[in-house]
Amino acid sequence: MQSPLFSHTEQQTQDRYAIQNPQLLRVSLTGHDDVLARKGAMVAYQGLMDFDGEYQSRSQRNARARTGEGLDLMRVSGQGTVYLANLAQYIHVVDVGREGMTVDSSYVLALDSSLHTEVIAVDSQYGISGSGKYQLNISGTGKVALMTSGQPLMMQVTPEKYVNVDADAIVAWSSSLRVQMQAQTHSSGVFRRRGNTGEGWELSFLGQGFALVQPSEVMPPQNAQIGQGARAQFGMGQHGSHGQNQNNAWN
Repeated sequence: MQSPLFSHTEQQTQDRYAIQNPQLLRVSLTGHDDVLARKGAMVAYQGLMDFDGEYQSRSQRNARARTGEGLDLMRVSGQGTVYLANLAQYIHVVDVGREGMTVDSSYVLALDSSLHTEVIAVDSQYGISGSGKYQLNISGTGKVALMTSGQPLMMQVTPEKYVNVDADAIVAWSSSLRVQMQAQTHSSGVFRRRGNTGEGWELSFLGQGFALVQPSEVMPPQNAQIGQGARAQFGMGQHGSHGQNQNNAWN
């Protein structure tokens, strides 16, 4: 049998994480280094592999219930290679260093099991809930595989040049950055979107680091849980500025 399909063969590499093609991730396991992957993301594997649901602590379950932010993960262990993908989205491998990374959990495909995750609240000038209000902070040393709808834009943030990003297009940013969420409108019109431009809420990043943006605005935000009515939508419900939040992190 002959076909151009045979040019799409397995990439030979010693790297733990390898981009098989822009929309397919190859992860190698040696039996001592589990990887946490998005539930249902496995498309193929070779070797002796085991897939198990990942335990969530009470604080993680509470954070997910209160904010809608969190990870649905499976633990992949064994010896061999596993191939991961999700809806043919573009995949990017990021090294998480000491500065840490904040990300929308909807865009996490896989991460090293040694990394620590925590749901945090993004500061809002108006106490607005919805897109971008809660995010996932990832700390420790290891790798994270992120997904984007299309090829992303990596924007550098410096003390001399801050960056504003649509809250529906942001994927991840350096945890060291100062972040503020605000409405693209004047205060008297905060209960409506910005005129007829279609623009709504934005995140402003200040400091030194990066902001990763995808060329797609998800409307409404993925997995957004904003309650019912204007009070919940504009930050006055359990997901808004008056919610039960302590020290900017959900416990």
